[in-house]
Amino acid sequence: MLFGLITLAVFGLVALRFPQFATPAALAELLDDTAILILLALGQMFVLLTRGVDLSIASNLALSGMLAALVSRQAPELGVTGAVLIAIASGILLGACNGILVWKLRLPPIVVTLGTLSIYRGLVFLLTSGAWVNSHELAPAFLSATRVTFLGLTVVAWLAMLSALACWAALRYTRFGRDLLASGGNPQAAAYVGIDAGRLQCAAFTLAGGLAGLCGYLWVSRYAVAYTDIALGFELQVIAACLIGGVSIAGGVGGVVGVMLGCLFLGIVKNALPIAGISPFWQLAMNGLVITVAVILNARADRSQRRAIVVEETP
Repeated sequence: MLFGLITLAVFGLVALRFPQFATPAALAELLDDTAILILLALGQMFVLLTRGVDLSIASNLALSGMLAALVSRQAPELGVTGAVLIAIASGILLGACNGILVWKLRLPPIVVTLGTLSIYRGLVFLLTSGAWVNSHELAPAFLSATRVTFLGLTVVAWLAMLSALACWAALRYTRFGRDLLASGGNPQAAAYVGIDAGRLQCAAFTLAGGLAGLCGYLWVSRYAVAYTDIALGFELQVIAACLIGGVSIAGGVGGVVGVMLGCLFLGIVKNALPIAGISPFWQLAMNGLVITVAVILNARADRSQRRAIVVEETP
C-alpha cells in the first residue's frame, strides 16, 4: 500500500511537471517499456515466495534470447513459433537446473544462481565467440511480431497483463499457489501437513526460467539485436521491483498487484529521468537505494509480525 501511494505520487509529480508524460500514447509506451520487467518479476516473485532468489534470471534471458536469434538466422523456415518455443524450452531447462540443484543437493539458492549466472552468460559467449546477431540477419517476422498492436497496446504489453492475471489466479485459487505461500511462510508446518517445500521451490525456479526464456525472445525481437551482454545487471531491477511490491525476502508474503506496482514505479522513474534531464546512469544507484530501503522495510515488517505472533501465543 505504501509503495502504491508512492508510485501514484511520483507519477503525479512527473505528470504535473511534464504533462506529455500522462498522455495515452506515453502511458502505452510506459507499459510496453515495463512489460519485460513485469514478466521477469512475476517469475522472481514465485521464487522469493519459497524463500529463494534467482540471480541468474537475466543470464537465462540472454542465453535463451541468443538461441532464438541463432535459430532465426540459421533456420528462418521455423518461423516465429519455432523461435519462441526454443526460447521458452531453453528457459525452462535452465530454470529447472537451478531448481534441481537447490532441491536435491539442498544448496543455498543465492549460491546456486550466482554460479549459474556466470555459466549461462559464459555460454552465450561460447555460442557466438562474442559476435552479435544483428537485425539484418533475423527473419522479418521474428522482428515484427512484438510490434503488433491491439487496442493501442503491443503484444508484449498484453502478454505482461495476461501473465499477471494468470499468476494472480494461480496464487489465489489453485492448490499450487496456496501450497507455495504455505511452504514459504512456514516450511516446517507445511512439511507436517505433507507439502514438499523443495519440490515447490524447484517448480518456482522452473516457472521463472520459462518466463525468462520467453522474455529472451521478446527482448531480442524488440531491440532487434542479440549479443553477449543482453540484460546485463537486469536481475537487480527485477529483484528491486519485487521488494518494492512487498514480496518478502523471508518468503510466504507477496502478491501480483504489489509486483505490478513495483515494476511501474521503476518504469516511471526510468522514463522520467531523460525527460527531467537526469542521466540514466543514476538509475543503477537508485535501484540499489530502493533495494536497500525495501529490504529494511521488509525486515521491520517481518520482526513486527513475529512479535505479534509471540504476543498472541503468550498466555
